[in-house]
Amino acid sequence: MRFLVFFAFLFASLIHPAPSAAQHEHGGKAPEKLGTVQFTTSCSAEAQPQFNRGVALLHSFWFKAAIGQFQEALKKDPKCAIAHWGVALSLWGNPFAPKPYHSEQTIQEAWTAVSKAAALGTGTERERAYIGAVTELWRDAGTREPRARLTAYTQAMEQVAAQYAEDREATTFYALALAASASPTDKTYAKQLKAGALLEKVFLEQPNHPGIAHYIIHSYDVPPLASKALDAASRYAKIAPSAAHALHMPSHTFTRVGYWQDSIDTNIASAKVAKQEGCTAEELHAMDYQMYAYLQTGQDMAAKRMLTALPSVVGRLDPRALCGAAPGSAGLFAAAAIPARYALERRAWAEAAGLEVRSSEFAYADAPTHFARALGLARTGQVAAAGKEVERLDALRAKLTAEKDMYWAGQLDIQKQVATAWIAYAEARPAEALDLLRQAADAEDATEKSAVTPGPLVPARELLGEMLLEAKQPDTALAAFEATLKKEPNRFRAVYGAARAAESSGDGKKAAGYYRKLLNICRHADAPVRAELEQAKKFRL
Repeated sequence: MRFLVFFAFLFASLIHPAPSAAQHEHGGKAPEKLGTVQFTTSCSAEAQPQFNRGVALLHSFWFKAAIGQFQEALKKDPKCAIAHWGVALSLWGNPFAPKPYHSEQTIQEAWTAVSKAAALGTGTERERAYIGAVTELWRDAGTREPRARLTAYTQAMEQVAAQYAEDREATTFYALALAASASPTDKTYAKQLKAGALLEKVFLEQPNHPGIAHYIIHSYDVPPLASKALDAASRYAKIAPSAAHALHMPSHTFTRVGYWQDSIDTNIASAKVAKQEGCTAEELHAMDYQMYAYLQTGQDMAAKRMLTALPSVVGRLDPRALCGAAPGSAGLFAAAAIPARYALERRAWAEAAGLEVRSSEFAYADAPTHFARALGLARTGQVAAAGKEVERLDALRAKLTAEKDMYWAGQLDIQKQVATAWIAYAEARPAEALDLLRQAADAEDATEKSAVTPGPLVPARELLGEMLLEAKQPDTALAAFEATLKKEPNRFRAVYGAARAAESSGDGKKAAGYYRKLLNICRHADAPVRAELEQAKKFRL
């Protein structure tokens, strides 16, 4: 019922879009709807509509289109220096995406934009403050790490927001920078909570603003905070349904709280719009979240159809294109993760072992295939071949370390530990295997997943539960599954594992509860029905 209500509102909003500052007729299509943005500038009256539309597009991470609008504003008013700010900020791309050093061309384009803005010397003191802040993102970009530049930008935007407290755009952009600069290992979530509080206050004043709803979802995109984003998640797609990312972003929250059908439906809509706009990386990103949700609900035939369609979508991908929120590397990650998820979530180990390897320039995007192959090979007793995949993961981790991408280097180190644990288990070293897997689970719990993915390919603690079950330790297995569910609610494998562990421990009542939960989660499961669901149906207390 929850997702039916949500999409009833969405459908109504698509048919009867409300007037807004960022709504236009375009290409003979129905009026687009991007939300309401009023960014006051000193630019000419003729340039202001294009500028506002550019900011609305920027707030929904539709970067290519945003740049086009800022350039249109400059055509109408060549002295509109703040439009160069819009170009420079758009070129930064998604602040939550993996951020290797930008290409030399992008750096040059961005530095040209900030240089032109400074050279014009026009605009208000407030506008020049925005320009000064975005300059920090691109200063010494060829040698300075992206995170250092993001930190400098965040500090500059904090000053802008403080100096111009009445400027809600300054507050919104500062909150975005604050959330994006948060450390994935800070379990106090101090920056995310501060950003969320700022945004929630402004949301009351501007309920149709696309950026505020968007950034609330990002601020609370961690398990302990996700429920705080449900209101924004239910509203963002209605605010800006013309933007593919606005249709996708609610699924970040839906994934965190286990609302799988909601995630499926909103990502179907997102992928459709992304395809229409030629944003293939964005389309693949939506497909990855959609695949994840299908597999949690036992909709394996629907997942198979998506897998079959994948090559044709990947064939349209330009890894270096700037279009929507998902950079090309995120599209490559999704292209690797989708088949890996399809095999691993179904525990189809032979399929996982046989996944085709496709290499790219992005190490983190190549890792899902090697991780899945390592698990599949270890689980089918091919330990020597599994070891080769671990070596490949280690080489990718070393590449990321050399690139100073310590977050993804750490994630690959966890994957390496998980795969090594299953190799040890296959070689009849259960104590060592369990110790390695516990260490991997603890390391995974100490960090957070990236926005590029709906979650780990397989949670390490869930795998720990499965290994403990195989080692005839159902009580500790149950604890591992239940710990997984606190972080990743309504996951198929964790719920099923908890049911099996409770059953093996002699707790029939708890087992029955988990089996009923699994059947409810999988009420839309398609044929052929998984064996786990058949087992759940047969269980009797």
